Amino acid sequence: MKTEILLAGFGGQGLLFAGKFIAYKGLVEGKNLSWLPSYGPEMRGGTANCSVILSDDPVGSPIVANPDVLVAMNLPSLDKFEKDVVPGGMIFVDSSLIERKVVRDDVKAFYIPATRLANEIGAPTLANMIITGKLIKEAGAVSYDNLDDALHKVVSAKHQNLFDLNKKAIECGYNYAD
Repeated sequence: MKTEILLAGFGGQGLLFAGKFIAYKGLVEGKNLSWLPSYGPEMRGGTANCSVILSDDPVGSPIVANPDVLVAMNLPSLDKFEKDVVPGGMIFVDSSLIERKVVRDDVKAFYIPATRLANEIGAPTLANMIITGKLIKEAGAVSYDNLDDALHKVVSAKHQNLFDLNKKAIECGYNYAD
């Protein structure tokens, strides 16, 4: 099994954090992996992409040119990367921020109002983790079991007060029915 994931959006949306969480979750589950962040020159507010590869075999290259899974947190990212997703792949769209639908009919699209849901659960900065929860449920790249191990790796000691909120956001996305 090998799953190539591309998370894309604006800097500050937590895409690198979400990618790191998915990578650690894969590591905890004994998978081989690659995690490759990519920042635009502006940092916060500029572009931010993160490639994650999870595999049963060693990963030869960290480059994800044709993802199996795309997370698009803004319209420019959907416009740029939709065409690159493999046929039969999955696209997760933050429908709170992106009004248009996926035009391809050879991929499965999920529309999650992640930004709205994040505000509703009192976690306005965690739309990234809501979409990650939905990705976990639908893509099957990592399991929903034992989230705590991976969360402890990515939620820093000075932000431990956000541990439960991150878990709540993942659960919200996992349980979201579109």
